[in-house]
Parts: sequence; structure tokens; C-alpha cells
Amino acid sequence: MDFSSHSILWILIIGLVIGAIAKLLMPGKDPGGCIVTILLGIAGALVGTWIGRLFVGENYIAGWIMSVVGAMILLLLYRLLFRRGA
Repeated sequence: MDFSSHSILWILIIGLVIGAIAKLLMPGKDPGGCIVTILLGIAGALVGTWIGRLFVGENYIAGWIMSVVGAMILLLLYRLLFRRGA
């Protein structure tokens, strides 16, 4: 994998978009800001790829839908672990 500054910038932008879509699809109060959204999006793509590899095969790479699904799963877990006022 290429980790030049250009590819890292794209990873952050795509992570932000995926995380934002996941937060739009799961409205509610979240104990995190923009950085958490980016991290959820990036991790969501990794989780989506992992889930796809379980069911589709070893060469599966998550597309947008599975990346958002992965981010939504992580957002749900994040909300359960880091509730405000609980």
C-alpha cells in the first residue's frame, strides 16, 4: 500500500465522508467530533472489508456500502461504550 502524503490525504477525506454518511444514517448524540468521524469512517472501511472477506472471499475489498455498514457498526459500538451522562 502506498502511504505517500497524497494517498493519506485521500484516506482521510474518504474516511470523513464514510463516517459522515454513517452518522447521518444513525442520528443521535455522539460523544465525538470530526476526528472521531474520520476514524470511524476509516475503520468502517476496514471492518466492511473484513466482513466481506468472511462471506465473499479473500480478495474482497469493501465498496462504499460495506464501508458505511462497517462504520455504522463501529458507531453503534462507540455509542454503547462511550455514552455521555451514563
